[in-house]
Amino acid sequence: MLACGRDIFELSGYREEDLIGREVVEALGITGFEGDSPAKVSIEWGVRRLDQQLEMRSRAGTIKPVTGDFFPAYDDDGGLLVGLTPR
Repeated sequence: MLACGRDIFELSGYREEDLIGREVVEALGITGFEGDSPAKVSIEWGVRRLDQQLEMRSRAGTIKPVTGDFFPAYDDDGGLLVGLTPR
């Protein structure tokens, strides 16, 4: 992660400083997908993965249902933009 929105703490319990430099799926404990993660598919294939019904683990260890949208960055670094909203 390079940056997080200001509401990440309310959703996850993590501060931006806790997440910077980590992989998004690993850092937020995102699960609920079959096969490859939507983040991996988005980066490898250069496609958007919208309205993914997932779960994430908060800092307190609770599982929260979220909807994830994954957007590949079409740049040399191969980055990824992820939007998570609570369900």
